[in-house]
Amino acid sequence: MSAEALIERGTPAYRRACLALVIASLVIFANLYAIHPLLPLIAEQFQVSTLQAGNAFTITSLTLGLSLLVHGPLSDAVGRRAPLLVGLGATALLTFSMAFTAHFTTLVWLRAALGVALGVLPAVAIAYLGDAMSRTALVGAVGLYIGGNTLGGAGGRLLGGFIADYSSLRTVFLTLGTLSLCGLAVVARLLPPATGFVARPLSLGGSLSGFRAHLSNPALLPAFAVGGLNFMIFINLYTYLTFRLSAGPWQLGAGSLGMLFLTYLAGTVSATFSGRVPFSHALHGMMTGVALLILGTLLLLTDQLWLIIIALLCNACGFFLTHSLANTWVNQQAGFGKASASSLYSVFYYMGAAAGVYYLGFFWELAGWNLVVFASLFILCLNAGLIWRLYRHL
Repeated sequence: MSAEALIERGTPAYRRACLALVIASLVIFANLYAIHPLLPLIAEQFQVSTLQAGNAFTITSLTLGLSLLVHGPLSDAVGRRAPLLVGLGATALLTFSMAFTAHFTTLVWLRAALGVALGVLPAVAIAYLGDAMSRTALVGAVGLYIGGNTLGGAGGRLLGGFIADYSSLRTVFLTLGTLSLCGLAVVARLLPPATGFVARPLSLGGSLSGFRAHLSNPALLPAFAVGGLNFMIFINLYTYLTFRLSAGPWQLGAGSLGMLFLTYLAGTVSATFSGRVPFSHALHGMMTGVALLILGTLLLLTDQLWLIIIALLCNACGFFLTHSLANTWVNQQAGFGKASASSLYSVFYYMGAAAGVYYLGFFWELAGWNLVVFASLFILCLNAGLIWRLYRHL
């Protein structure tokens, strides 16, 4: 395909493609994260423990991560646009179904299926941009897409929290389902075809061989682990913080808990800044991000709400700085199969989120918040050690 057929920056097609992917990102990540500040409400409404309530959130990250192993090769065979539209449609239908479930087990199974539907976007979005955009247009488009990830996560939590405060859990799901259907219609209307797409035959043996090679690469495996362990702590500190702050002396409602996730937006700043870090300094930046996470996590030992907010801002800056640079590291260090390497990073990333609720949940049940913080610090120090190991591959 000639370069002239690709979308150039500043053209109407560029604006349509970027807007479509931002809207898709808002839909996907709002559905993923909307119930995060609602976990105390779910525990109360369904009469389950805090760890069981956390499963309704964690199972989605788990199935999302595992689904990437299928979505990536499948998209390489059938295209980018059609799987994305199917995923958005399935997201809307599953979310509507959650509004009418009266049993916690059913809710968990629906959230598990939702993770598979949501996994389509992270599996195909960057590949779509690579197939549709010129090299000069690609960088800006990827930045806008990642910004949509952040806004979708923060917006979904805010929406879920405020609706639950003034109405009910059912209304949250009905609203999300309706917005998801609207998002599907807009994306279907706006998203141009990926003119540079070249179909590849599905090959289980070829996919497994590529994954095996990446996992045995000493410059990649520690970076995969950094992404997973980073997200394991970052996201689940929020999870157990919602339970901590919904109790005395704070007794925050779902709406106020949702506003805590506005601190995510600090990560937009650090992720943008990461684009200015030269590759030769990527590991320094990753180490700086982990140091910020350690500092913010230590601050979470305080009882002062304003200091807790500062700690969360610090954590968001550190997490997204390390996450962005780790993605860049994986892309640059993968000598072949960059898409499969990125998929593996995402698998570790979401599996880390799923494992973290059980890891920190053990310490939460054992001795409460302070032990959760110290267990988090242990993992973050381990992460710093993994980054240190990567220095030999510069």
